[in-house]
Amino acid sequence: MARENLNDLMAFIVVAREKSFTKAAAHLGVSQSALSHTIRTLESRLGMKLLTRTTRSISLTDIGQLMIDDLGPYIDGIQGRLQSLKDLNSKAAGTVRISTSDYAIGSVIWPKLEPLLKEYPDITLELIDDYALTDIVSGRFDAGTRLGEQISNGMISVRIGPDVRFAVVGSPDYFSRHPYPQHPNDLIDHNCINLRFPTHGNLYVWEFEKEGKSLNVKVSGQLVFSRIYQNLQAAIEGYGLAHVPRDIAEKQLARGELISVLEDWCPYWDGYYLYYPENRNHSKAFQLVIDALRHYKHP
Repeated sequence: MARENLNDLMAFIVVAREKSFTKAAAHLGVSQSALSHTIRTLESRLGMKLLTRTTRSISLTDIGQLMIDDLGPYIDGIQGRLQSLKDLNSKAAGTVRISTSDYAIGSVIWPKLEPLLKEYPDITLELIDDYALTDIVSGRFDAGTRLGEQISNGMISVRIGPDVRFAVVGSPDYFSRHPYPQHPNDLIDHNCINLRFPTHGNLYVWEFEKEGKSLNVKVSGQLVFSRIYQNLQAAIEGYGLAHVPRDIAEKQLARGELISVLEDWCPYWDGYYLYYPENRNHSKAFQLVIDALRHYKHP
C-alpha cells in the first residue's frame, strides 16, 4: 500500500469499529458521503471487499475482519506513539547529566543535542568532561559515554556514534628530524605524546591491529596530557607523535600541518555508546536525549 494511503486505512478501521458511517464520519470530522467514497476507493485499490452494507447495518467481510485483526494494533500503536510525542513536547523538562569526554562532546554529543535544546527550552543539559571512567551511579549521573569495549556490566547501552578510527600523527618539522615508523614497535624510539587516565593513573597504551593481529605499545616522551585535544595541539607544534581520533586531525592533515603514519595498523574501532542503569526510572527529558543521540547505521 502506498504510504500516502494510511489515512484511508485509518478511516476504514474507525468505520469497522463504530459499525456506522454516521458515527465514524462524526468521529473523523468528515461528511458521510466523503467517508463512503474513501472506503470504496480503498476497496477498489486493494481489490477486496471489506464491508458489507445494508440500509440498516454495516458488517465486516472475512477479509475486512482479518485486516482489522492484523493491522488494527499497529495503527493503534502509531496513534499512541504520536500522542506520547505530543505529551513529551509539552512536558519535557529537567536536568540531564552525562559523564563523557571532550572528544565525545565535540564529535557526537553536542552536534546532536544542540537542536534539542533549542526545541525544548525547559531541558537543562550538563556535559561533564571526564576521562576518569567515573561510576555514573555514585556520581549521580543520568548516563555516561564510552567506546564500545568499555561499557560497564549491568547497563543498558545505546549506540550514539559511528565507528572511530585512530591515527598516529606528527608534524613535518618533527619528521624532518626523525624517520617515519614502519611498524608500531618503532614507536619505542620516538618522542610520543601520552594520555593519562585520571582514575587509575595509568598511561593510555596505544592500540593497533592488522590482518586480525592486535598489538599494544607502551610509548614514552616528554609530554603527558589528560585531554586528547592537547595531545593533538602538541603534535601540530612538533613536540612528538600523537595517537588521536583521525577525524579531529583531518583539517591539519589536509593542510599538510600533520602527517599520518602506520595507517595500515589503524583500523576502525567501535564508536561511542551511551549507557545508563537498567533499573532507574528516567524522565521524559532523558528519553528525548536518548532518541536524539541514537546512531542509525546506514545500509
